[in-house]
Amino acid sequence: MADDWSSWGLDLHLRLDRSRGLRIGLENALRDAVRSGRLAAGTRLPSSRTLAHDLGMARGTVTQALDQLVAEGYLTSAPRSGIRVAAQPAPPPRAMPVTRSWLPPVEGSDLRPGLPDLSTFPRRAWLAATRRVLQTAPNSAFGYADLAGVADLREALAEYLGRARGVVTTPEQIVVCAGYTHALRVVCEALGTASIAFEDPCSPDHPALAARLGLAAGRLPTDASGLLIDALTDQDAVVVTPAHQYPLGGTLSPDRRTALLAWARRTGAFVLEDDYDGEFRYDRQPVGALQGMAPDQVIYAGTASKTIAPGLRLAWLAVPPALLPAMRRANAWDDSPVNSLDQLVLADLVRSGELDRHLRRCRSRYRRRRDRLGEAVARRLPGAHLSGIAAGLHAVLHVPGADERALVARLRSRDVHVDGLTSYYEVPERSPGGLVIGYATPPEHAFASALSALVTALGER
Repeated sequence: MADDWSSWGLDLHLRLDRSRGLRIGLENALRDAVRSGRLAAGTRLPSSRTLAHDLGMARGTVTQALDQLVAEGYLTSAPRSGIRVAAQPAPPPRAMPVTRSWLPPVEGSDLRPGLPDLSTFPRRAWLAATRRVLQTAPNSAFGYADLAGVADLREALAEYLGRARGVVTTPEQIVVCAGYTHALRVVCEALGTASIAFEDPCSPDHPALAARLGLAAGRLPTDASGLLIDALTDQDAVVVTPAHQYPLGGTLSPDRRTALLAWARRTGAFVLEDDYDGEFRYDRQPVGALQGMAPDQVIYAGTASKTIAPGLRLAWLAVPPALLPAMRRANAWDDSPVNSLDQLVLADLVRSGELDRHLRRCRSRYRRRRDRLGEAVARRLPGAHLSGIAAGLHAVLHVPGADERALVARLRSRDVHVDGLTSYYEVPERSPGGLVIGYATPPEHAFASALSALVTALGER
């Protein structure tokens, strides 16, 4: 039912929903009027007696409703001043657009890079490890944890990283973070006001985050052998993906590794090594971490996002001793965002060997998918070729003479989702063009149909 106030000099149309009672209906109607601005801040409301008369309610009902809105801050009440509309906070800013770092589900064939096959999540192993942790962990494990991470996980990671990735570190140098983006934020905050360089191409979110935190963020060119070291000047830090450049897929060559570390030692700069999928190499043994060659200059960043699942929000940094105090100070304000139970479970998976077994299964599965992608391209897309296929979970498909934007649009119209390579470049004109295909993303039962849909759509003329 709608009612009008008019007898007290202010015309206001209130829509009173009486289905939940008169008092609640009046409260909701007044809240809506204040929120929408129809009742401006400072507006004086009539007395409870007048309102009760105009609205046909009991005075006690009106008084209760007004008292509730005063308690909530929508109205103010003062002696001899009556009841007035309180000043309201400014409306929240408009929501930011969804960025690349979040991959919402899509209909059709999802071949976007950045995700593992989520159906491979080791549910049984995770459940068994959770049970062991709950049965054996002391009560203190569920209190406030060290802001750098639970000691058991830092010890397990220090051993695992040394064995599997050649990282030289100690548990005291490990900092556990809530995903790689959080790790990058902590590094940027520890660096303070500085200049930081990123590879070009790269995930555009990362330099944007550094710039948002006040750093001078730039891009440096890459080629098939990784970052062009001669482009480095006086930066305070540089972020690289040496094992598998993202998204091009190349490996930083040995001579450039040496030159990069020589530059870092000479200038006192830090190198942030993003080892996002270093465990997945198919044609030979994985390339060891750059950090092992210069532990005092390289910040190593690893993550469970590709090896297990991004939803765990688990990443880690192996920090040079000189930067560790600043890193801990920067991380202190985050109040250990990764819950202790998940950290203890991951530590159990590492120590029990379940993580190694899981990685071996995934390596075998992703290698087969990569091979099937290569065979399909060779058989059905004459002239096209793949690059960046020696490792990782994605490849770049090059179709000579084709317009990248038109290819992406054609695929999307057929519910096949990939990324255009150009979206990763700071200046689109620098891109050679291509499609970034995440062959790990679909669940196993959907990979064959996704691959068929991809090459069928691209083969159309």
